Amino acid sequence: MIEVCGIDHIYISVSDLPRAEAFYDRVLLDVLGFRKNRFTLAGDAHVQYYNRHFGYVLRPARSSARFDAYAPGLHHVCLRVDMPADVEAVAARLRAAGIEASAAACYAEYAPDYWATFFRDPDGIELEVTNYRAERRERHDHW
Repeated sequence: MIEVCGIDHIYISVSDLPRAEAFYDRVLLDVLGFRKNRFTLAGDAHVQYYNRHFGYVLRPARSSARFDAYAPGLHHVCLRVDMPADVEAVAARLRAAGIEASAAACYAEYAPDYWATFFRDPDGIELEVTNYRAERRERHDHW
């Protein structure tokens, strides 16, 4: 059996590429330490943020329809850091960068050790940063 070993990339269509790029520069470059490059595909400018594990790509939208988390499709994007203290640091750095992020908190209704912060991009896509929880570590280590 072939096993999927990770997410390679995520594409986000944005209504205003320069506005989205400024937002994601603060989140992904300044706070989370990603790298960045640009490329053109089918005549459209793309901005790619990447780390060792995956890419997060912005492309211009071809429709003016607004994002709706409860319509069929993407609900939210969740990025993982190692420890609850890292979630707290990310939340503080997001707020320091002018991003309206929730305070890091424990969401025991999800899991006893589930810490997260939540925020939205300029088009309303919800983003979350959570910690690498015991259940996820156990699943990984004892698959």
